[in-house]
Amino acid sequence: MPEKDVLALFKLDGRRALVTGGSKGLGEVIATALAQAGADVALASRNKTEVQAAAARIEQGTGRRALSVAADVTKAAEVERMAEEVERLLGPIDILVNNAGINIRGEVAQLKEEDWDAVLAVNLKAPFLAAKRFAPGMCERGWGRVINLGSILSVIAIPGRAPYASAKAGVLNLTRVMALEWAARGVTANAICPGPFATEMNKPLLNDPEKYKAFVAKIPMGRWGELHEIAGAALFLASEASSYVTGSALFVDGGWTAQ
Repeated sequence: MPEKDVLALFKLDGRRALVTGGSKGLGEVIATALAQAGADVALASRNKTEVQAAAARIEQGTGRRALSVAADVTKAAEVERMAEEVERLLGPIDILVNNAGINIRGEVAQLKEEDWDAVLAVNLKAPFLAAKRFAPGMCERGWGRVINLGSILSVIAIPGRAPYASAKAGVLNLTRVMALEWAARGVTANAICPGPFATEMNKPLLNDPEKYKAFVAKIPMGRWGELHEIAGAALFLASEASSYVTGSALFVDGGWTAQ
């Protein structure tokens, strides 16, 4: 049997992707990468203005169709409304990237119950709701990719990150369960676990010289990640190139978790 062209395995022509939290940061970078590889993309965010602007940038920059949807993915009814709109305007979703995330920092004794609930809802409940809605269709069609955004805090702990670390640890095991449930039906589920990237969420660290220095000291590569450095991992897991990879976590962290 002739071998496949390895570069062709990364092409996403004819595929449709949905990226939650796609209006900025890693979400926009991932959506752009998928569009550059040939996919039509839908971006979801609670901020209508921001997500419309991101979709316009992607369309202009890639020539692919980019749809924007304002939705709160922590609510099942909103996820259903989002899904119906995306499927009506773009078609069935082949690639789901659960990227939406928030972080509320503080010691356990000082955190409020609503802080815990908010972080768990966005970072853990939302991926469950979105996958529950879109994965059955992927299974019926016999092909699909679910990519959940974990974190280095899926496997390590840092003081002051109780809600976020708990949610991201949950994301990793949720991903493994999904992988086992769908493995025989052509649908893979994997996690990308980034280390420190210069995103809006990390501004409190970027703007504090001492905290920034402390973080960099823990990274063997000696620097934070550049936003574009998440794109290759996302494209690999979204494409045919990763057809035999499921239930895995790909760490993009400059070597932090290798120590």
